[in-house]
Amino acid sequence: MTETPTRIYVDADACPVKDEIYRVAIRHGVPVSVVAGNFIRVPHDPLVERIAAGSGMDAADDWIAERARPGDVVITSDIPLASRCVKAGADVIAPNGKPFTEESIGMTLAVRNLMTDLRSAGEVTGGPRSFAQRDRSAFLSALDQTLRRIQRRRADQAATSQNLGQG
Repeated sequence: MTETPTRIYVDADACPVKDEIYRVAIRHGVPVSVVAGNFIRVPHDPLVERIAAGSGMDAADDWIAERARPGDVVITSDIPLASRCVKAGADVIAPNGKPFTEESIGMTLAVRNLMTDLRSAGEVTGGPRSFAQRDRSAFLSALDQTLRRIQRRRADQAATSQNLGQG
């Protein structure tokens, strides 16, 4: 069984850290799929592909969720998409550097749904705090650490497979 290479999927429509993703991905030699509802500008680099998923309600989310697998990284602030990708085994990171994990996604989804219900009932809940430089720094660190962890895990699996083949 051949393992597919790590890929970064970017939920790009409202992603404030696209330039940072490109820099880290190119440094690590990891391909990036930048997925948006329609046309979005991306760097001219063979590692970066632009995907116009269509204008349907969740077209970009569906495109990413159908492809995200263990060993891939998904960048999104969309909690339902994060939940789908975590369940598929992908590593998921918000643009502020916060990881979505199997342990945290249930509570994160519940809080999101509660806030949606409160807003629809007329409660003023305020929005998310503004994106700051510390969020950008936390994201860069989280993405770099995640890619290194995936690379180590794959190297360990390859070494274990090789050792089993010799025994």
